[in-house]
Order: sequence, then structure tokens, then C-alpha cells
Amino acid sequence: MHFQWYPGHMTKAKRMMQENIKLIDLVIELVDARVPISSRNPDIDELGKNKARLILLNKSDLAEDKWNDAWSEYFREKGFSVVKVNSKKGGGIKSINGVIQEACKEKIERDRKRGILNRPVRAMVVGIPNVGKSTFINALAGKACAKTGNKPGVTKGKQWIRLNRNVELLDTPGILWPRFEDQAVGLKLAFIGSIKDEILQTEELAAELVAFMNKNYPGVLESKYNVEEDADPYGMIARIAESRHCLVRGNELDTEKASVLLMDDFRNGRLGRLTLEYPDAY
Repeated sequence: MHFQWYPGHMTKAKRMMQENIKLIDLVIELVDARVPISSRNPDIDELGKNKARLILLNKSDLAEDKWNDAWSEYFREKGFSVVKVNSKKGGGIKSINGVIQEACKEKIERDRKRGILNRPVRAMVVGIPNVGKSTFINALAGKACAKTGNKPGVTKGKQWIRLNRNVELLDTPGILWPRFEDQAVGLKLAFIGSIKDEILQTEELAAELVAFMNKNYPGVLESKYNVEEDADPYGMIARIAESRHCLVRGNELDTEKASVLLMDDFRNGRLGRLTLEYPDAY
């Protein structure tokens, strides 16, 4: 399976982030807990150097907890603060404020020595498309979300959201797209739904997922769909079609429909908590 990638807004988003980065104290980066490396944009490390950094393992409820812990340790060893979150259901959100204060304690201490008290931490949230950035911002802001107006030195149109008396959020820099020369990264992003399904061949994608599941999570598909194991991924999709009565006219198996069903079950956690990449590979 070959992926073409057209990062149309990449340059504009990068330039916007470069302009805004000097205004902020902390970069909050959302990644998908199932694919923490593949769902990062590598430019963020360069753009955010010399700033406090916080990685949020979002959708952590869809990934295996032991790997969430392993990835947390991986990023902490590289100097990041890390929190496991589930923005849709609010998991981990309450701990964010304390982690932000801890991540920025040097900056807060510097302010204190200069006699600047209670200046809020200014944060920027970044992440690739579909990683849950808007859901996270809404969960963090809640209903007490008040815009504080333009600050001196901020170009017209940029808005700051006062989350609470300790944190202000820049709303919101451009989206940075993933950059992948490695087709395996594209495949993993396709699995989680970050690449539009219309440009993909669903059966081919589902067959790749079956091959991954057979290798890393043997028995899960057999148990879920009540089918016998088939080493051939396309044979497995056919068995799922039969089990789920995915039929076209003439009682032929509708493997396209079964493939869509399989991908939907995976993306929504109905196959269980699954992690697609592991720290020891990086």
C-alpha cells in the first residue's frame, strides 16, 4: 500500500508557529497513544526548543496501559512532562493544571525573583490533524473559558483564552501535518483514521490490519468475530464477512463491507485496547 502525502498548509503553519513561539512559555503537544511517534510532527522539537514541553498521550483509553506507561517513561527520559489523557471522556484532564505548573516552575521562579507575581503561564497546543486537539482544548477550558483580548506585541487577530488564573492558551496556531518518508508511518496513520478513507483501498488497509493483529494480538479477531483463524488476511476478511452476514446480491460475501466494519471496530476500541508501535523500536 503506497501513500501520497500533500502537506498543503505545512509551510504556513510552521511560519505561524515560529512567529508565536516567542510569546509562549510551554508547548503542549498531543499525540495519539496508539502511535505516539507516527502521530508527531518532527519539526515541533526544533521549533519548541528552549521551551517547557508537555506531551499528552491522548486516546490513552484505546491503547494498552502497559505501553502507555512505557511511552510515558520514554518521553520523560527525553525531558518531556507527560500525561495520559482521554479528552472525550475527560480522563486525565484534572491533573493537567498541576503538571503545567510543575513543567514551568523554573519560569515561575524566575518571575518571582524579578518581583513578577501571578503572571499566567502562556501555553500553545499543537498536534497533527485528528489527534483530538479541539476536544482537548474544550475539555480543558470547560465552560469558564474567557478570552483575555489581545496582548501587547501580539499581531492583530491572535486571541488568548484564559483557562484559569494560572494558565492562558494561545488560540490557536496552525496545524502541523505529519511528515513521513517511511510508508509504515503512513499505514499506521491510516489505521487510526488520520488519512481520509476516500483515498485508501479499504480492503487492502483491512488486510494490513489483520496481518498486524495476527502477529501482535493473536486470537483477538477470532474471539471478536467468532471465526477460525486464517493465515491469509484476505481469507480472514472473508470469514468476518460470513460471520457478520455481509452479503451482496446472490449471497456473495461483501468483503468491502466487512473491511469497513473491521476498521470501524478497531478505531472505536471495540477490538480492545491496542497499541501499534512500541518504544524499543525507537
